[in-house]
Amino acid sequence: MADKLISNVSDTARWVAAYRASESARPDALFQDRFAERLAGEHGKEIATRGSNRGGTRNGWPIVTRTKLIDDLVYESIEQGCDCVLNLAAGLDSRPYRLALPPSLRWVEVDLPGILDEKERILASERPVCQLRREPVDLADVSARSRLFEEIDRSATRVLVITEGLLLYLEPDAVRDLGKDLARHRTFQWWMSDLLSPRVAALMRTNMGAELDNAPLKFAPRNGIAFFEPLGWEVREVKSLFREGVRFARVPWYLRPFARFPEADARRPGDERWSAVVRFRRRS
Repeated sequence: MADKLISNVSDTARWVAAYRASESARPDALFQDRFAERLAGEHGKEIATRGSNRGGTRNGWPIVTRTKLIDDLVYESIEQGCDCVLNLAAGLDSRPYRLALPPSLRWVEVDLPGILDEKERILASERPVCQLRREPVDLADVSARSRLFEEIDRSATRVLVITEGLLLYLEPDAVRDLGKDLARHRTFQWWMSDLLSPRVAALMRTNMGAELDNAPLKFAPRNGIAFFEPLGWEVREVKSLFREGVRFARVPWYLRPFARFPEADARRPGDERWSAVVRFRRRS
């Protein structure tokens, strides 16, 4: 147990899959991800176990809540005309296989070649429910990223961009550049991501300790959603992970009384405990 289980950011995808597998095994599961256990593997289970033992995410309620909220907002975006989902740093996400999506929907997964190859191998015998395409692109390669964005912009009508579990590992300048790059493309109508405050990031660092040395948390803006407004995006929905987690009965019982207190201002979370799933709309 002395060795670090998280050797790079891609390992966090196994961590997420492990919590999705645990949720799917519950009789009252918020979602069913029958692929998650395979995708997590023993490595993912061990990361989740160590995190729980250290008092981190406990039963993984933030990841479970985040998953459910993003599922619901994917459906809502499709109802509003989305014909293409662009999932950046898709990791081991299985939504193109498990959600009830229109067969005509295009779903583009972008990530590093290694993690995409692994997922391709694990799910080789499975069939996605929509038109799935995988693009092995390093998002830090601005030229390659821009070429992909331009190609999708030309071929789609209304795109939903997802950056679940990505932004917190990027430097603020990188997030700023990505936001501006996305906003330049006329068909990129929505952008959905999870966000957290500096205090929540600090708690995660404390709870996971040296485990996060190889995947350090870098982006936790003190001005919350206001960080994105100068980049060409306006807020459509802000879904608090804590309050929604209480509503879903996934937050541990001893934390639920805190739901009586006012929520932190999403534009000025500062040192408050605040984390959310946010959907932005591109400003016309």
